Amino acid sequence: MLSNQPQIGPQRPSRSLQSLFVCGVWLVTGVTRMARLTTLMVCFAFLAGCRDTGNPQPVSDQAGKMQSLQWDGRSMGTTYRITLWVTAGNGVDNALDQAMLEQQVEERLEQINQRMSTYRQDSELSRFNAASANQWFSVSPETADVVATALYYHKATQGALDVTIGPLMRIWGFNPQRQLVEGLPNQEQIQEVLTRVGAQHLQVRSKDRSALQKTVEGLEIDLSAIAKGYAVDQLVVLLKRAGAVGGLVEIGGEVRTWGHRPDGRLWRVGIENPLVAGRMLAQIINLDDAALATSGDYRNFHSVETGQVSHLIDPVTGLPRMTGPMSVSVCAKTCMESDALATALFLMGQEKGLAWSETHGVAAMYLTVENGRLVEKHSSRFESYLQ
Repeated sequence: MLSNQPQIGPQRPSRSLQSLFVCGVWLVTGVTRMARLTTLMVCFAFLAGCRDTGNPQPVSDQAGKMQSLQWDGRSMGTTYRITLWVTAGNGVDNALDQAMLEQQVEERLEQINQRMSTYRQDSELSRFNAASANQWFSVSPETADVVATALYYHKATQGALDVTIGPLMRIWGFNPQRQLVEGLPNQEQIQEVLTRVGAQHLQVRSKDRSALQKTVEGLEIDLSAIAKGYAVDQLVVLLKRAGAVGGLVEIGGEVRTWGHRPDGRLWRVGIENPLVAGRMLAQIINLDDAALATSGDYRNFHSVETGQVSHLIDPVTGLPRMTGPMSVSVCAKTCMESDALATALFLMGQEKGLAWSETHGVAAMYLTVENGRLVEKHSSRFESYLQ
């Protein structure tokens, strides 16, 4: 994996699986024929709170005292799901304690939203976006740290990840206010917006006097490529401290696991086939204290006369990345890293992205559709997640 980055915070499975769709998540429950997927970018085939048809042996005497807690909700403009295991005596083994945990999770997500959301006009980020250039704008240390991490990945990926593309997203019709855009922007409009885009125009001051500064008027920050991953990591920290010995947290398709299931098995997560005509799981991977994020162009797009416009915009050209159905999945230790790199590697394209992943030791997998056929290519580091 990438070195010196900021820190916040097995057998190969069969595809012959019985699946149950619950709140945007695929729960794998048995060993019959796998059902078809619905319209999700990433679908999860995890064994968290499911009862297997077999009788797996517990890993220790403590396993018999474990119980599963599960719930889901909405936040950050999407859904989230939590599954965790707790042991008796850890203080989270009854309904009252689960209610308390749910409240703590909601409060933590609300705090992150109030700091980093572009959907809220009164959030720290929205107020910075509306502020004037060439003056320091005070923000929480948390917001400053996440923006600093985004700038790190901008440099590490040679500019592929750029959190200042908000104005570009808006002119292409992808914006928090969901304002309708008539027609496509012309080259003159794109060039004008590009003068207000670029992480080189953004500065961060951390620690005691945390603040952000833009050096050009109209520059905006959009943390959608990294904030959900950060939120996942923060919930994992919260739940570990509460006493959960193993679990899975998923927000809007970004997922992270810790620990094993009580029977000793690893968590398994399914990645969707981007071929819209045949939505099935393309791959199932093992996650052992690891995270997964996927970026693709086959869910969030506009249909226009000339084709489809993806929400993944190239910060250099100002144009949507035109690839046809494609997705990039990245596994890493933290969900924020997976989230950031999945977006960057998508924008790099398959050839450059795989070469970059090999050089930097990143576990990445590309799924493309060529002549109606699904093609999978992955970096050597990704192999460990398939075994």
